Amino acid sequence: MKKIFTIIAVGLITASAFAQAPEKMSYQAVIRDGSNALVASSSVGMQISILQGSSSGTAVYVETQTPMSNANGLVSIEIGVGSLVSGDFTTIDWANGPYFVKTETDPLGGTTYTITGTSQLLSVPYALHAKTADSIIEPIYTIGLWPELGGYVFWVSADGKHGLVAETQDQGTSSWYNAQNAISNPIFHSAIGQFFRDWRMPTNTERNELYIQQIAIGGFGGDYYWSSTENSASEAFFQDFSTGSQFGYLKSNISNVRAVREF
Repeated sequence: MKKIFTIIAVGLITASAFAQAPEKMSYQAVIRDGSNALVASSSVGMQISILQGSSSGTAVYVETQTPMSNANGLVSIEIGVGSLVSGDFTTIDWANGPYFVKTETDPLGGTTYTITGTSQLLSVPYALHAKTADSIIEPIYTIGLWPELGGYVFWVSADGKHGLVAETQDQGTSSWYNAQNAISNPIFHSAIGQFFRDWRMPTNTERNELYIQQIAIGGFGGDYYWSSTENSASEAFFQDFSTGSQFGYLKSNISNVRAVREF
C-alpha cells in the first residue's frame, strides 16, 4: 500500500503587483510507497480539498492537479490554480475556521486516488484573512515535531511564539572548522530541513538541551557533538552524548554535527 507524508503544511506565495492578498497557497509533500521508497520523477494525480470545521468537515473548495515529483519524491503545487471541481477559493472566509487540507493522490498520475491525507491549516494561510481583518492570528508553539519549522522544537519562549528547532538527523561528522559548511549543504539535511537555509551550530547551552532531549528529537548517530562555543583559539567545546560531559576539543579533530535554527 502506498502512502503520502506531508512535509510542509501550507504557506503563502508572493502577492500580486497590486499588493493584494494572494489567492493561492503553496503546498509540498513527499510521496513514498509501502516500502518507504520515494515515488520519484513521476507524474502524480492529486485532488485537493479545503475542509471547514474538522478533518471530515464540509469541502468548501475542491480542485485537481497533476504535478511531477522530483528526484527526492517531492511534489510542489499551488492550491487555488488547479482544475476546479467545486467551490471558489477567492471567497473562502478564512476567519470562519478551522480549515483542513485533504489530499487524495494517485501515484500513477490518474484519478484513482489510493492515498489520502488530511492536515489542519495553522497560522500561515490565515494571512489571507488580512483582507477583512486588522490583525493576523499568530501560532503558539510547544515542544515537539513541527515539520513546517523544519524539525523538532526543543525550546520555546514563555509566549510560545519564538524558540529553537533541531534538525531530526545529523549533518555528518566534521572538524569544527568545516562544521558550518556541512550544515549549510542541503544534501546533509532531512526532507523537511532542506527547505531552510538559516541552520547553524548550537551554542554550548543549546547543545546541552539537545543532549537532554536526544531521545525525543531522534536521529543522533554518535557520542560526541560540536558546539559553536570556543574554549580557546585552538579548541571548541563538544559534548559526550552518552554521559553529558562537556570538554574542550581541538578544532581540527572530527566530531558529530547537529544543526539548529531559530523562529
